[in-house]
Amino acid sequence: MTVLQEPRTESHARRYGAGFLVKLALMAVVDAFGVYVLWAAWVAESWIILGAMLAMLVVVNWVYFSRRAVPLKYVVPGLVFLFTFQIFTIGYTGWVAFTNYGDGHNSNKEDAVTALLAQNERRVEGSPALPLTVVSDGDELGFVVVQPDGTTAAGDAERPLEPVEATVADGTVTAVDGWEVLDRQQIIARQGEVTDLRVPVSDDPNDGSVRTQDARTGYVYLPTLVYDDGADTMTDTVTGTVYTPNDDGQFEAADGSTLDVGWRVFVGLDNFTTAFSDSRYAGPFFQIVAWTFVFAFASVATTFLLGMFLATVFNSPIRGRKIYRTLLILPYAIPGFVAPLLWSGLLNRSFGFVNQVLLGGAAVPWLTDPWLAKLSIIGVNLWLGFPYMFLICTGALQSLPSDVLEAAKIDGAGRLRTWSSVTMPLLLVSTTPLLISSFAFNFNNFALVYMLTGGGPRFEDASVPLGHTDILITMVYSVAGLDGTAPKNFGLASALSIVIFVIIATISAIAFKRTRSLEEIN
Repeated sequence: MTVLQEPRTESHARRYGAGFLVKLALMAVVDAFGVYVLWAAWVAESWIILGAMLAMLVVVNWVYFSRRAVPLKYVVPGLVFLFTFQIFTIGYTGWVAFTNYGDGHNSNKEDAVTALLAQNERRVEGSPALPLTVVSDGDELGFVVVQPDGTTAAGDAERPLEPVEATVADGTVTAVDGWEVLDRQQIIARQGEVTDLRVPVSDDPNDGSVRTQDARTGYVYLPTLVYDDGADTMTDTVTGTVYTPNDDGQFEAADGSTLDVGWRVFVGLDNFTTAFSDSRYAGPFFQIVAWTFVFAFASVATTFLLGMFLATVFNSPIRGRKIYRTLLILPYAIPGFVAPLLWSGLLNRSFGFVNQVLLGGAAVPWLTDPWLAKLSIIGVNLWLGFPYMFLICTGALQSLPSDVLEAAKIDGAGRLRTWSSVTMPLLLVSTTPLLISSFAFNFNNFALVYMLTGGGPRFEDASVPLGHTDILITMVYSVAGLDGTAPKNFGLASALSIVIFVIIATISAIAFKRTRSLEEIN
């Protein structure tokens, strides 16, 4: 017996050792990624991300190297993803909702000062022309200039000019240590980047920067604005106007004029006030809220009723039932962002298949008339959504207890009575949570609206790019300026996102509470 136990013990030890090495290797990868995130957060001075990542690393290492936390080993990965993609995202959105984050307010005050000095420049009169060569360090462009004393200096947008060793032929730099000299074709391919590039002369922004228009000659440009760090003022050297910081994160003059670039500041409830009271947003906002509710309820009702009807029909023995069921779920196999694009072509007023073939050349404005566009969205969503409801209703009907249905039949209940008093209530017990999730999905059904109508047709009296078929989530997208039709306003967009979250959370909570009454049927 002793002889037989020794190999088993050694094998067990080997297996334990191999498992430990695998775990050690995986944790090394996780820790390496965590250290990289910590370093990036430290460089970017993102202290919240740094603290959260450090806490997660400590917890993960303690859980997986401790014998007293075995249950947590199965829970921690999910908790990490929950915190990263849900809790942190919601928290960050909530923070942005109380700031003026958007175009002109993208960063902190220090970056705003640097940007203002760089964007408001004029060429130094009488400054010498500097022979210039465009170079690159990886993807970053830079300049190498031959200075009046014959020395060479190189730099890029982030690094000011510094002396470098370079080879100069006929007054032009042909090679430089640590940089790659770009040829003519490469310069032409990146012409916009070259003309926009500003290389600081020194660490002091007030010393100006080198710019070029022909990629061969550079000139020193000085800012027309001068920043006084001690007084915290920005002075226009041309007009003499003095700008001081205001509460809105901008430099403001005595006459109320402001400089273009500002910085992020806390604005409290201003974004929520704008959404509900500003005439540019308040009118469209309430119309869009009403339409969002109509669209979500109509989408759930139509898809559920059609799916339930078809599931009931094909729940009875019918020849070719499997083939019919397969055909009915085909729309569900088409990606949700592709089908609306196909339908936008089919419903095109001038060239669409529906008008040209099915309606004999009619010019029905399916996607350009406000009411028809709304009906078109509900119709296309019905085509996309009923297979899902058909599947869940089919599964629910097949799982109904046969003895209850038999008891109803014995009691003399007809088909209609059995359906309304037995089948339908039992069906709702299993499908109501899915109907609630379907409502939440359609409430935020961005792909359908954006791909089919783009939110149009636009409101005639609106000064912002919003339309009759916009729902709240597409309104958020437009207000955020991600489609390029309006200035970016992430603060207001985040405030609207919080409103959407509160609406869906409230409706879901009420709906789930109401479904408890259905559980008594079980």
